This record gives sequence, C-alpha cells and structure tokens, in this order.
Amino acid sequence: MNQTTIQISKDTREKLKIIGRKGQTYDEIIENLIEIAKKDIFFAELDRIADTEEFVPLDKL
Repeated sequence: MNQTTIQISKDTREKLKIIGRKGQTYDEIIENLIEIAKKDIFFAELDRIADTEEFVPLDKL
C-alpha cells in the first residue's frame, strides 16, 4: 500500500481516536469520515435542487 505522512495536531489526533473504534487505523477512520462527507454533500445538493429547480411530475412528461 502506498502511504504518506500527514501532519495533524495532537488535538485532532485525539478527536480521531474518539470517533474511531477499537482496532481501527487512522486511515480507516478518515476513509469513513470521507464517505460521510460525500453523502452529506450529495444530500445538500439534492436539497439545493429541490429548493431552486422546478420539478415536473412523471405523469406530466
């Protein structure tokens, strides 16, 4: 596996420990956070579209 080192504060490291489960690596914790963020972005985009776009019911197409 290709690996790199990233610099984070001790405070951030402690927060990652709280979020993670026993036995999880920091890489796994960060991957989970990325997946959560991607879902959050997706649903925020759906909300934006619902608020700003005009929808046509399928039976009207």
